[in-house]
Amino acid sequence: MAVTVNNKGQVTIPQPIRAHLGIGPGSRVDFRRTADGAVVIERADGSRQPSRFAKARGSAGPGMATDELMALLRGAPE
Repeated sequence: MAVTVNNKGQVTIPQPIRAHLGIGPGSRVDFRRTADGAVVIERADGSRQPSRFAKARGSAGPGMATDELMALLRGAPE
């Protein structure tokens, strides 16, 4: 996934990457170089937020309406 560096040296982290890392406005990220020269971006605190599906695990039960289940799986908008 390629992005363009602006004239200030900034890039926008694509939404799928932000979602994967669990980062949003105000989050801190860390860039580090690996032994083979690759650069890795991670959350600065080293943790990842669970996905909305992981958060919903165990919450759905028998008798839950389809609309209720869909609302649970969609989660709050980011």
